[in-house]
Amino acid sequence: MSNSHPLYSADMRPGRTEPMGAQVRDDGVNFAVFSRHAERIEVCVFDANGQQELQRFSLFGPHDGVFHGFLPGASAGLVYGLRAHGPYQPQEGHCFNPNKLLLDPYARQIVGRFEWRAEHHAYTLDHPLGTLSYDTRDNGPYALKARVAGPDRVSAACFNRPRHAASELVLYELHVKGFSQLMPGMPEALRGSYAALAHPASIAHFKRLGVTTLSLLPVQYCIDEPALAAKSLCNYWGYNTLGFFCPDPRLATQRDDPSAMLAEFREMVTTLHANGLEVVLDVVYNHTPEGSEQGPCLSFRGLDNATWYRHVSDDPGRCENLTGCGNTVNVAHPQVTQFVLDSLRYWVQVMGVDGFRFDLAPVLGRTDLGYQSDAAFFTALRQDPVLAQVHLIAEPWDGGPRGYQLGRFPGRFMEWNDKFRDAVRGYWLGSGVTRGELARRFTASSDLFHHSQRLPSASINFLSVHDGYTLADVVSYSTKHNHANGEHNRDGRDDELCANFGCEGPTDDPAIAERRERVRRAMMATLLLAQGTPMLCAGDEFGHSQQGNNNAYCQDNPTGWLDWAHAQDDFTALVAHLTALRRSEPVLRRDAWQSPLAGDSRCDVSWLRADGGAMAVDDWHDPSQRALGCLLQGSVAGPGEATRCLLLFNPAQASTRFALPAGNWQVALDSSAAEPGARGLVCDHLLLGPHTLTVLRCTPT
Repeated sequence: MSNSHPLYSADMRPGRTEPMGAQVRDDGVNFAVFSRHAERIEVCVFDANGQQELQRFSLFGPHDGVFHGFLPGASAGLVYGLRAHGPYQPQEGHCFNPNKLLLDPYARQIVGRFEWRAEHHAYTLDHPLGTLSYDTRDNGPYALKARVAGPDRVSAACFNRPRHAASELVLYELHVKGFSQLMPGMPEALRGSYAALAHPASIAHFKRLGVTTLSLLPVQYCIDEPALAAKSLCNYWGYNTLGFFCPDPRLATQRDDPSAMLAEFREMVTTLHANGLEVVLDVVYNHTPEGSEQGPCLSFRGLDNATWYRHVSDDPGRCENLTGCGNTVNVAHPQVTQFVLDSLRYWVQVMGVDGFRFDLAPVLGRTDLGYQSDAAFFTALRQDPVLAQVHLIAEPWDGGPRGYQLGRFPGRFMEWNDKFRDAVRGYWLGSGVTRGELARRFTASSDLFHHSQRLPSASINFLSVHDGYTLADVVSYSTKHNHANGEHNRDGRDDELCANFGCEGPTDDPAIAERRERVRRAMMATLLLAQGTPMLCAGDEFGHSQQGNNNAYCQDNPTGWLDWAHAQDDFTALVAHLTALRRSEPVLRRDAWQSPLAGDSRCDVSWLRADGGAMAVDDWHDPSQRALGCLLQGSVAGPGEATRCLLLFNPAQASTRFALPAGNWQVALDSSAAEPGARGLVCDHLLLGPHTLTVLRCTPT
């Protein structure tokens, strides 16, 4: 440390204990840092490039766990890090080591390029005492630093939000870089960036598809795991967040200019809003890159390991690993709850986004009694006046005991429904899924969501997502092909439902190719016409393949980028037709529970056999019959809208003859047809081809 050229002649003064982080005010900067167990915290001032430490100032406190100080004369642009003094007792969960420079958890801008080094650990690697040893080396020259940002400004995107109703949502999950990296017509300078999502070529594609809401894979500042870095791979998906208030610079056109990154992201959201598109962020508040108790001290661990993370109840020196990533954020602690809410609110108000998808969301409701749907975090989230207005989406499972919590999230939460995925795949792939299971999932999984005033839209239906096979690969592979990940094909799910129909991977066999195409089209039609909230995985609309890799988290290359060069335009046209049909017919997107009443022709939903008769109890369990009809009925909401829609499912390899209810029926969709649009009137029966879903509509006479 050098004091030969001090930046500030004034001493640090007592400051305010809120807001947290570093805030410009009153011709200076206020610092507020939480640590329940630290004895002293220092602010270390660096030069503009973050290379040389110039001064250290001790903060005052703690007051209710918050250390604070006001530095007169400081301003936006100040580069700093933190050093925390306190007990070094790893066996008790305390890892204080002032030789380790720490990133402020509330950093708005981050300086430096991270690289894994032994100096980042509080203990000496490979020492016989392990974590009980103590490393005295200063990691300051290599650590990430925070740069003080100017005052937060409300984004213009906050004033032009589309605010789509739940019944109108069609989600589209995408990776910012992967979507545009190879996109035709995209300027080279914009490829793979936030700005690319707001380019006219991207917006035209979104509008053609008929999606309403983009669900972006993580865009908060992340770092790569050491195992990936050692193999010259990266965490492409971004599920390893360290800077919860910063956009990931890897996705920006100007990576070394934090102010430009902020402006680029905000402009992206504003432009998408102006075109009727919402933005939802995938966020990771369940773990951090500091890993297990043997991991480094980068930020949270060095500031207060015992508070920020959950620990094994009878061994406070060990992190509780409910995430599979080594540690679990202790969201049940009030100060950690505040941190998560502050971060979410920042992305809504300052960055302009419209909601969040929470990775491994049961962690947010974990208490000493296990998962609780009325945990304090959920209560605080639902009462927050800003966050109460945005979309809340849960990935309803984590890696801990009783970690599968589908259907048990509170309030306005929507949830990823993997039971829908497995039922639809299994039904069309011929894997033994019954008609009853398909019917239950097709009508928004009432067994899971019809309680506590929840609506059908709570069920987010999907066929594939970033984690797993693409839809094209579901019908092209029978086993995973993850060797490029460097884990000897051990990573990724082994039991994922898929089928190659006779040939692994690409084929020149026309019979196999036709069957794959029919099944894929029928599955897509099932997704976009089902009750609940549909979600597309980017690339599925035109046949993107990852060559059988069902865990491409580290593939920042053509495997993980959308293959626009081989896009199947006819399949994209099918998706566009399906979303248009969904929009045009209210009975296909009702956000109210259907009322199936046996023998009542006025009921909202009726289930029919191929002979036109109502499904009886024994029919639901008859494995020899798989064809199914679904009759949806409702009142007319506008001119030309159908009072009834009939959906006919034929997963068999042979054509099936369906008897139709009385009415003036017209084919609105044939999933197997090259031109899926409306055809002429149909009388009393219809012959359905193999692996086909057909929709008929009946307008008033």
